[in-house]
Amino acid sequence: MSSSEVQQAIRRLLKERNAVLLAHNYMRDEVQAIADITGDSLQLSMEAAKTSASVIVFCGVHFMAESAAILSPDKTVLLPRPDAGCPMADMVDLTGLRELKARHPGVPVVTYVNSSAAVKAESDICCTSANAVSVVKSLAADRLIFVPDRNLGRWVARFVPDKQFIFWEGYCPTHERMTVEAVQEQQREHPAALFICHPECAPAVSALADHVCSTSGMYAYCKNSPATTFIIGTEAGILFKLRQDNPDKEFILASPALICPNMKLTSLEDVLLALQTMQPVVTVPDEVRLKAKAALDKMLAVPRD
Repeated sequence: MSSSEVQQAIRRLLKERNAVLLAHNYMRDEVQAIADITGDSLQLSMEAAKTSASVIVFCGVHFMAESAAILSPDKTVLLPRPDAGCPMADMVDLTGLRELKARHPGVPVVTYVNSSAAVKAESDICCTSANAVSVVKSLAADRLIFVPDRNLGRWVARFVPDKQFIFWEGYCPTHERMTVEAVQEQQREHPAALFICHPECAPAVSALADHVCSTSGMYAYCKNSPATTFIIGTEAGILFKLRQDNPDKEFILASPALICPNMKLTSLEDVLLALQTMQPVVTVPDEVRLKAKAALDKMLAVPRD
């Protein structure tokens, strides 16, 4: 089948299955182009929960499909590539987290949404890269365990100097591959450009940025900024929508290393096969789902700064 025929078949099956197609901001361009909704992981799951669709086709990685299953237990959640995982999410295990909690009894656990349902269920509250500062400020405790991303945690800690952080030493390998030297080279080549990066980047890289924010924050910042050239410090997939929304502006990837192999696994053919077979289905057992949802609900109740 040609690419056009695959796209037509996907749209036809989405209608027949009463399905909604979600694509994360880091997906391949052609997958984002055909999606009903694009966005960050939690935003996608929340939007899907609001729709009347009975099937959610999640083009992302495993923990994202789990989040959709947590928020929409009455819907069928399909993950076209079940082998699309997240190395950072895999860096925290349930046994290790329980051991850390035992060493620090009573200390609340703040868990980044880039984590498994089981880890969310063991946590007090979740956060995203967009609301992590607000979530941490909302806690009455003066100490907290931050899981699993040390880089996001250290970025948040700059804004909450009155709290002590116990970091889980996880990280995003893709963002970690972006070096200070690569950014500085781009800054020399494009001296008028603003450097925007994700808080999953190493602290030394974030220190070079004109603005640090989530992917959704990047869309808004670049659209509203009078600047016309931006160096982008996050996964390459974000360039699709940035360029689409801002045709008169230039976007330069900070480093060629900013490509997540897991995010690039899902193809249009994978999406079509998932809709044809209604597999693979991602589910979360109720005993895990309800606890994980409680941590997400607490996060959603936190007012934004």
